[in-house]
Amino acid sequence: MANVTRIPFDPTEPIDRLRFERDFWVASPGALLAGVDEAGRGCLAGPVVAGAILIHEDDIEALAKGDLKAANDSKQLTEKCREALWECLTHHPKVQYGVGIASVQEIDTLNILNATHLAMRRALEALPALPAHALVDGLPVKGLPVPHTAIVKGDARSLLIACASIIAKVTRDHLCAELDTRYPGYDFAKHKAYGTKAHLSALHRLGPCPEHRRSFAPVAVVQEEFSF
Repeated sequence: MANVTRIPFDPTEPIDRLRFERDFWVASPGALLAGVDEAGRGCLAGPVVAGAILIHEDDIEALAKGDLKAANDSKQLTEKCREALWECLTHHPKVQYGVGIASVQEIDTLNILNATHLAMRRALEALPALPAHALVDGLPVKGLPVPHTAIVKGDARSLLIACASIIAKVTRDHLCAELDTRYPGYDFAKHKAYGTKAHLSALHRLGPCPEHRRSFAPVAVVQEEFSF
């Protein structure tokens, strides 16, 4: 594993979404820094998706006060707000982004943790240039091509990670809309393949589709039922 630092969550710390970015640039002025996060790890179907965001030191303060002022943990944003920020992040001339995807087949072969780490590595490698360092949400990640800092609840504490979470979440939502068209009846566009009551009901009624994760217990149980 590349050199990694882990920062736990302190509920008493004041919210400063650029604290970790500033700390890095104090030690390494001008160096490239990226944020990385994933979406879809707990879903019953579809790929796991990771996003990576790179913003230069000279640009981040203005963006934090302007176009990216609303950026936060994607789970805390409305769908309309997430979509607007995704549009901004994917088209802004001062923002670079990468997307990494690990397929259902990779999830079932490698397990969800290793597949998630693979998607995060691919997201970093999809950037126009590898950063010197990455900020990642949660726990340390095996296999990243650069040193990284793992920040517990990082999507609510770091602007770069928050933006990466938006890229991952909205990209995966769009993929779920495509799955909904390919496999009607499951309502993937509505529940995004999470294990909701409606999704489980459809799974028991229709059986697993090719995009369901057979290594996940609720899917495996239904797969066994449909095998008889």
